[in-house]
Amino acid sequence: MTQPFLSIRNLRKDFGSFTAIHDVTLDIAQGEFMTFLGPSGSGKSTTLYILAGFQEPTEGDILLDGKSLLSTPPHQRNIGMVFQRYTLFPHLSVAENVAFPLRVRRCAKSEIDDRVQAALKLVHLEDLAQRMPSLMSGGQQQRVAIARALVYNPPVLLMDEPLSALDKKLREEIQLEIRRIHQETGVTILYVTHDQEEALRLSDRISVFSQGRIEQTGTGQSLYAQPATRFVAGFIGDSNFLEARVLAQHGQTARLSVCGDIVLDDIPVQGKAGAGQATLLLRPERLSLQQTPGERCLPVTVRDMTFLGNTVEVSTQTDQGEDLSVRLPFGAPIITHLTQGERVWASFETHAVHAFL
Repeated sequence: MTQPFLSIRNLRKDFGSFTAIHDVTLDIAQGEFMTFLGPSGSGKSTTLYILAGFQEPTEGDILLDGKSLLSTPPHQRNIGMVFQRYTLFPHLSVAENVAFPLRVRRCAKSEIDDRVQAALKLVHLEDLAQRMPSLMSGGQQQRVAIARALVYNPPVLLMDEPLSALDKKLREEIQLEIRRIHQETGVTILYVTHDQEEALRLSDRISVFSQGRIEQTGTGQSLYAQPATRFVAGFIGDSNFLEARVLAQHGQTARLSVCGDIVLDDIPVQGKAGAGQATLLLRPERLSLQQTPGERCLPVTVRDMTFLGNTVEVSTQTDQGEDLSVRLPFGAPIITHLTQGERVWASFETHAVHAFL
C-alpha cells in the first residue's frame, strides 16, 4: 500500500470542556488540492491551524512523508500559509515582503533575487516589485501573500479563507489565479472556505465539516450526486427536502410515500429504516414543471417566479405546505404560461433524487 503524502490521524482538539474537532482522519496525496468546507465553527480552521503548528492537538497525529510533525516547531515545518488578512509588512515593498522568508532562512542574495523574481512572475506581479502594499488593490495584495508563501518552495500550502475579504468579481478572478498557480507548481494545497461554489471551482477533493467532524470526503461531483448525509446534501448545491414515509426498503432503495399518498418506487436511500420516516432530496434544477399530471409527479401551486439570467426560479408549494423550488432554463416554453396561484405538477426522474432515513 502506498504511503500517503500527508496524513491526518484521529485529531481531537479540546478547548476546556468544548471539543472543537472529533476524530478527524484524512489522507492527502502529493500535489492534491484539498478543501475543508463547512459553516463557521465546524472545525475546519482548527484542523488547519494544527497542521500549521499554531495549535497543539489534544489527541492524534499529523504525518508528512511518514514522519510526525507534532514535535516540529511551526517555523521549521516548511509549510506555507496564506491568511484571510494579507498580513503584509506595510513598511516593506512587494519584493521585500516576498523576500522576507528567504532572508529569515539566510539565503544568499543572488538566490533571493532569483526566487523573488520567479515568485512575482508566477503571480503576474513582476512589474510591481517596488510598489508599497498600501498602493495596491486587495487582489494584488493577496497575490503578494501567495508569492511570499510559495517563494521558499514549501511542499504544502495552507490557505485559510484567503478570498473572503474580496468582492465577488475579484474573488472569482483570484480563484482562477490560484487554480493556475496550483497547476503550474504542483504544490499540495489545503484550503479552508465556507463558500461551496469556491470549493467546487478549485478543488480536487472536498472534505465537508460539521460540528467538528468530517461528514464526507469526495470530489465535488460525487458529493453533489451522492451525498452521504442530509447535511452534505444541504450544504453542497441548492436543495429541496420533503418529508416521506418508508413503505418498504430493499437494500439501497426504498418505496416511499410523499405529499400525502403519492408513492415513489426504487428511490436510492442512505441509512436504515427506523421509525419509517425519511427525507426526500430534490434538486431544483433536476425538476421540471408540466400542466398535466403524470408518472413521478407532485402537485404544487405556483407562488412566485424570479428571473436569474439564464434560469428562472419558480417557487412552488405542495398541498401539505412544503416549499419546493424549481429552476428552469430561461426560454423553457412552460414559463410563459405559468401564473401565480396556478396548480401544476413537478416531475423528476428516479435517478435524480435521494432519500435519507
